Amino acid sequence: MTLQHIILLAVVQGITEFLPISSSGHLILVPTLTGAADQGLLVDVSVHVGTLAAVLIYFWRDVFAMIGGFFVLLSGRINPGARLALHIILATIPVVAVGFYLKVSGIEEQMRSVVLIAWTTLGFGIVLWIADKIGMTINRLEHMRWGGALFIGLAQVLALVPGTSRSGITMTAARLMGYERSDAAQFSMLMSIPVILGAGLLAGIDLQQSGDMALTRDVFLAAGLSFITALIAIAVLMNWLKRSTFTPFAIYRILLGGGLLVWVYMYDMAPISLGFLS
Repeated sequence: MTLQHIILLAVVQGITEFLPISSSGHLILVPTLTGAADQGLLVDVSVHVGTLAAVLIYFWRDVFAMIGGFFVLLSGRINPGARLALHIILATIPVVAVGFYLKVSGIEEQMRSVVLIAWTTLGFGIVLWIADKIGMTINRLEHMRWGGALFIGLAQVLALVPGTSRSGITMTAARLMGYERSDAAQFSMLMSIPVILGAGLLAGIDLQQSGDMALTRDVFLAAGLSFITALIAIAVLMNWLKRSTFTPFAIYRILLGGGLLVWVYMYDMAPISLGFLS
């Protein structure tokens, strides 16, 4: 891999991980569109570590509140931090169960299709736009109940299909339930902590089994760039949603999905030549 290729992958991962536009879909499209080689497990792990660090730092107050909440639970009581942590755990259970099944069954690899990504990008972009338009803005995170957390967690299962977008589908579910846009995004990003941690651990196990554990400049660069770009993306999204809507992201998804379908069916998916990657 060239230095330019690693920079591209790290920036794409960092920007798209928390925006409702699908990081997995974009990462699959990078080698498909450019004809570049697969980045490999080492880079996968490093960019996941970078994005995980970004969300932990940006939402450090919530993270410390949830950690403190566990100690409160040990005393038989429950406070807002403990309740938030339990909601995150409940919302994570469905995707862990289904994700494990897809991995061991081998179905996961069969879903890495540009055609599938095109349709999910387009379809769930429309769903995001509709949910954002019809969803009321009456609920905050402190209003969340067990059923609401489970509903958002069940929606997250759909993100196992590339192109759906984990953040996009969970924000869509939260908006359908009437949560404020910024609160929907906040809960979605907090939900990403166990999901990214789990995905990173699985990739790390695969990496250890492969025997390729060398630490290189490329790995640190990928982790650092994904951290910086993810932190910026989170800050921009949270500030944007305090005063505006999800419409720009829905439009982007519709244009990208439609463009991919045109490219697939009219131009036979010929890789785009990007000379700086070679």
